Amino acid sequence: MLALERRNQILEKLQDEKKVVVSELSTLFGVSEETIRRDLDKLDKEGLATKSYGGAVLNENSSLDMPFNVRKKRNMEGKQVIAEIVSTLVQDGEHIIVDPSTTAVATVKMLKNRKKLTVITNSIEVLVQLSDVTGWEIISTGGNMKENYLAFVGPRTIDAMQSYYADKAIVSCKGLDMQKGISDANEMFCQVKEEMLRSASQRILIADHTKFGKVAFSVISDWSSIDMVVTDIRPSDEWLKYFAEKGIQCLYGKEDDEDDSLCE
Repeated sequence: MLALERRNQILEKLQDEKKVVVSELSTLFGVSEETIRRDLDKLDKEGLATKSYGGAVLNENSSLDMPFNVRKKRNMEGKQVIAEIVSTLVQDGEHIIVDPSTTAVATVKMLKNRKKLTVITNSIEVLVQLSDVTGWEIISTGGNMKENYLAFVGPRTIDAMQSYYADKAIVSCKGLDMQKGISDANEMFCQVKEEMLRSASQRILIADHTKFGKVAFSVISDWSSIDMVVTDIRPSDEWLKYFAEKGIQCLYGKEDDEDDSLCE
C-alpha cells in the first residue's frame, strides 16, 4: 500500500471515529508504529489531524479540506438525496456547469439518462464518470491539477470558464452563513466557482445540512449570486425565512428525522 493511500484510509477512520491510536493502526496496516507516527506527523503538518499522546484526533475546522477520496465517503446518503433533486431540474439539451465537488459527481451519475447535455467542468472525476456517455458534449476547462483534489484550478481554468455561458451552474461550498455568504476551504477553487456562477443563467448551490451556519476560509460569493439552494434535510425556519427574503428558492429532501418526501 502506498503511503498516500494509507494516510487517506487513516483520515477515513478519523472521520468515522474522531480519533486513532498508533498501536491499532500499526496492526491494521501491518506497518511499524514509527511509520504510523510519520503518517500522523504529515497529517498534523497539513492541518488535517492533531497529534495526541499515542495517536491523533480529527481537526474538524470547517476551513480545512479533506482529499477528494476521503470527502466522497462522507454523508453519502445526503449527497444522494441532493443529486436526486438536482437531476429533476436538468432538462434534455441543456448546457450545465459542474464544479469538482463529490456531490456534483453524484449528480452527474444521476443525469446519465438525459439526452444531448453539454457539461463544462474542471473536475477530473466528472470527466471519468461521463467518459462512457454517448450523445453529450463534455468540455474540460483544463488548467493546473491540484494534488488530492482531482480537479483543475488556476488562470487557465478561469479563462476557460469565461468562454462559456450555460443554462445552469451547479456549485458546492463548505459554509453557508447569513452574514458572510458562501465560502470554501481553498481560495483557488473559490475563484473558479465564482466564475462558474457568473457564467450561468440559473445558479444552483448544493450543500448538505452540515454546511449551514459554517464559515470556511475563502469567500465564493454573497447571496446575490445564488438563485436556488438544494440540501438534504429541511433547513431551520430562520434559514427558510432568510432565503425567502433574498428571493432564493430552497429545495430539500426530507424533514429532519421524518419522511423522505421531496419538499420545498
